[in-house]
Amino acid sequence: MVGTPVLFIVIPLLAAFIIPLTGMVWKNSVRIIPGIVLSYMLILSISLLWHITETGTVIEVIAGWKPPIGINLVFSPFSGFFATLMIFLGLLVWVYSYKFKRNIDSEPALKYFILLMLLVTGSVGIVLTGDIFNMFVFIEIVGISGYGLTSFYTRRDSAEAAFKYLFMGSIASTFLLLAIMIVYSQLGTLNIAEIADKMPMMSNKLKVISLIFFMLAIGVEAEMFPLNGWAPDVYTQAPGPIGAAFAGIVAKAATYATIRVMFTMYDLSGAMDFLIVMGILTFIVAETTALRQDRLKRMLAYSSIGQMGLVMVAFGIGTKEGIFAALFLIFNHAIIKGLLFFSGSYLVYTKKEKHISDVNGMGKYLPITSVLFTIGAFAIIGLPPFSGFWGKLAILTAAADSKMVALIAIILSVSVLEAVYYLRVVNRIYFFPKKESMETQKPTINALIAMISLGIIILVIGFYPDLITGFIDRAAADLMDKTGYIKDILTINN
Repeated sequence: MVGTPVLFIVIPLLAAFIIPLTGMVWKNSVRIIPGIVLSYMLILSISLLWHITETGTVIEVIAGWKPPIGINLVFSPFSGFFATLMIFLGLLVWVYSYKFKRNIDSEPALKYFILLMLLVTGSVGIVLTGDIFNMFVFIEIVGISGYGLTSFYTRRDSAEAAFKYLFMGSIASTFLLLAIMIVYSQLGTLNIAEIADKMPMMSNKLKVISLIFFMLAIGVEAEMFPLNGWAPDVYTQAPGPIGAAFAGIVAKAATYATIRVMFTMYDLSGAMDFLIVMGILTFIVAETTALRQDRLKRMLAYSSIGQMGLVMVAFGIGTKEGIFAALFLIFNHAIIKGLLFFSGSYLVYTKKEKHISDVNGMGKYLPITSVLFTIGAFAIIGLPPFSGFWGKLAILTAAADSKMVALIAIILSVSVLEAVYYLRVVNRIYFFPKKESMETQKPTINALIAMISLGIIILVIGFYPDLITGFIDRAAADLMDKTGYIKDILTINN
């Protein structure tokens, strides 16, 4: 089955509006329809990904108006890689969430699944859109649904976390509109391909100013230091599966936007050095902060931020090997961090504060969940034979090829800190006695399916990385081919 990219936007948006109507007739449809839609989107995405390996990039022209005048959607090896990964994570979040909280009745579930559909729609839209104004629109959709999901549990801490996210998001939106305004006033277009083609006409001063505004805006969602102050609170207060959605979907969409803007639109020398510097700062600050946390979800939140910093570093290397490493890290982060948030949520399910000490002895009482968390912990550290090993090896190899010895030293040193705080948790799971007052909650069947699926992927890719390296290599080559991107879009059907 080969469809069209516009279906990735139309179908989930339509589902979000239909769910409340069907829910009045059949309450279970509120939970079932999102799964059907996400399953269809995943099948469509995989079929398109296979299709473009033979036929090339698929460009959807909306309403018959060809680019650069009209709106277009682009499903290429690079954007397709991101879209497929995010839809897959969205489907697993749905599977895990189906009965995550047994006491959630139909009305809160209705809000939850509508917002989840909008979150996935906006994130996929960011990746597929071919113009910067629609990118802004989709970023706003992601932000609004993210605020609602953060405050899903109606308590003071959740509301405070949502407000921080809203405050930062509002400022980011202002900077993004300013950046778009500068680009449009100078080049007279919003189409990314035409902007890239005309960028040499813009003065270097305005290039720098607009790029700074873009980075200030998109850097908030991409969890780039020092714009990520909202993230730890949001990861901590949002429902457990939504932490996985933020790490595996929202952060990936923002990373795509950052890289598409820097690699495709701009031609500034030194931009890659900026990515490396900001990535290193994000990596170091987040990982050292994670080491000091005594609450599990905050530790996972800072770890997630640190990994996104490492992704920025890999992209900043600027070579095809660096981009390959960044994409491998993105894949690993989405899969591994999803497993860690899923399994970690059940390890501390019954506790409000969710301290790391609450996992003491869980290896005996929740053996499957504990093993899955351990697999995720070993994988994110980069131990063989887990998939995370290949991502870490790829970035170290890319840095070595570019003779960045200092960068290798920093990555290895900070990775030791990462190993310390994850092994500390694993040690508590298996070698500390369980707290007498600590109750346990066994995961539901659907939650186990979601977690085991991720655990299997981590192990399979660890043993057979070639299963995905071909797709990643094509995605890296696609991003590097800036001329091809411009030509494909501006000469469509000409």
